[in-house]
Amino acid sequence: MSSEVLVEVKNAIAWVTLNRPEAANAFTIPMIETLVSEMHRLDRDEKVKVIVVTGAGHHFCSGGDVKAMKNKEGMFAGESDELRRRYEFGIQQIPKMMDQLQTPVIAMMNGHAIGAGLDFSLMCDLRYCARTAKVGETFVKLGLVPGDGGVYFLIRAVGFAKATEMALTGRVYTAEEALEMGLVHKTFEATDLKNEVEKVAMEIAANAPTAVAMTKKALRASYKDSLSTVLDLLSSYQGITQRTQEHFDRLK
Repeated sequence: MSSEVLVEVKNAIAWVTLNRPEAANAFTIPMIETLVSEMHRLDRDEKVKVIVVTGAGHHFCSGGDVKAMKNKEGMFAGESDELRRRYEFGIQQIPKMMDQLQTPVIAMMNGHAIGAGLDFSLMCDLRYCARTAKVGETFVKLGLVPGDGGVYFLIRAVGFAKATEMALTGRVYTAEEALEMGLVHKTFEATDLKNEVEKVAMEIAANAPTAVAMTKKALRASYKDSLSTVLDLLSSYQGITQRTQEHFDRLK
């Protein structure tokens, strides 16, 4: 496992830390590959009920490495066709992976979440933010587009109108502004953030895991499928959950 991603499992919670504090936890190819494989592994681990992702040091994630962009190296090496393929088989594997996870994922935004860093948080189910953090969909400031698929998730978090403003201006927002627009669920003092996130994670972990996983699937389906399709899905899920031991144990 790359040292750029750290994993600790404790009390049914997996803590996943992006570990490049010297570069504001900017993504690299090894980091992406490790993150994708580790998140899939944790999703298969029955002992893990919730995954929390965060960043080492004072940043959550700054997205792309500007130094690598300038030097045209790593993720940013090669010409247009090579770059397109590297996105498809590189950073775009993150949203594909996140969409497949059954385990709830919380973004613990301990610091700034910029560009692809903000997008990664949007791929999570819940977002809790330090009051000192700032967020921004800043791709246009660098003459780029959200190649990781970020606008897909941004629209679903804040609505089309606000997402359009964020993406076209590249503006950076405070944690308070992020809370007001519904981008994050709650903000905390930086010193309280981990304890508060752990409380939420433990609250989720205490629930029946099959019901949690199916509820997460139903929520995702409700974004893109018709009411009829979702009702069929939920009747199927209810038929399963009403005959699980988890359900009967909670009736006692």
